[in-house]
Amino acid sequence: MAASYPASSIRKMFNLALDFPDAVKLTVGEPDFNTPDHIKAAGIRAIENDNTRYVANAGIPELRQAIARKYSARWNRGITSENVMVSFGAMEALTFALDVTVSPGDEVIIPDPSFPNYMGQVHRLGAVAVSVPVTEDNDFKLRAEDVRSAITDKTAAVIINSPSNPLGSVMDRADIEQIAALADEHGFTVISDEVYDEMVFDDAVFTSIAEVGAEFDRFLAIGSFSKTYAMTGWRCGFVIGAEDFIAPMALLQEGLTSSLPGFVQEAAVAAIEGPQTAVEEMGASYARRRELMVERINVIEGLSLLRPAATFYAWVNVSEWGLDSWELATQLLEKHNLATIPGSAFGPAGEGYLRLTFAVSDETINTACDRLEAFATAR
Repeated sequence: MAASYPASSIRKMFNLALDFPDAVKLTVGEPDFNTPDHIKAAGIRAIENDNTRYVANAGIPELRQAIARKYSARWNRGITSENVMVSFGAMEALTFALDVTVSPGDEVIIPDPSFPNYMGQVHRLGAVAVSVPVTEDNDFKLRAEDVRSAITDKTAAVIINSPSNPLGSVMDRADIEQIAALADEHGFTVISDEVYDEMVFDDAVFTSIAEVGAEFDRFLAIGSFSKTYAMTGWRCGFVIGAEDFIAPMALLQEGLTSSLPGFVQEAAVAAIEGPQTAVEEMGASYARRRELMVERINVIEGLSLLRPAATFYAWVNVSEWGLDSWELATQLLEKHNLATIPGSAFGPAGEGYLRLTFAVSDETINTACDRLEAFATAR
């Protein structure tokens, strides 16, 4: 299984860029801010207080309760700590979500383009990933009607990702409601990757799968502290769902990693319960840099960019340049010292696009766009 695990072109490009140490990099989806001081202080305090031993597999009660309180209020539904599993980042949360819902031979519907590890995690279970297209014609939003057309009697789960990496889009509430109705009708689970839920701009409205109805419980909502609180290296994620889904995850954690370090979890409690000023400031900064990226990209001959409604990714249409996205990304790196991610890394429907991150400085955005202009001129 490991030998046949689908290789990530994101990592492949990342490794290729290591040979160009001076390259301008618009590749890694990571905040360029440091973890806020009060969160770091909480983690340091926890270590000084010797919270360095094993803790409960499902997470410390304080963190599970804090997550439950936050999302009970946000979703207007009763969430308790028994509905929360703490994980090593959102990736392990996705692993747990698939492990408790999918068996070998089952089918899992995923968007195309989407985060490539969806495909890999489905493959790991011996299940079959069924891709549905997400197109520019529909503002890069997954549609319920496309999901409906992909459902079979083998469908065990549907993965949705809103706000979307790599597309920067936010699904319409009506489509999420219809997908929930399909889940009830056909008996599958909706696994909702919501790690960018607090990175939404302008008048875009994010709707969680947990908000579509108080009676709907065929969902697992995945969250993370990585993007919202600039805590990527802390590796703290979580998954929320019905107790029947969550309870077995603690057993899986016991056999995988035992538990996320207690001092990391105490820092996560501080993130949720402490001041949110840094979150707001980071969001405002991304929104401003998004405008710079849109302004610069859309005047370059042959490129176009729909203004992202969320996240810190620009999904740039490069189809007029006539190169496949991997070849284009390679040429940009080798000839112009600019590292980007080819759209094909996110699925066949990503061909003709590049993913650029704007979680970088204004100077970096401007330099990168200067190099894209130079490539356009030299063609």
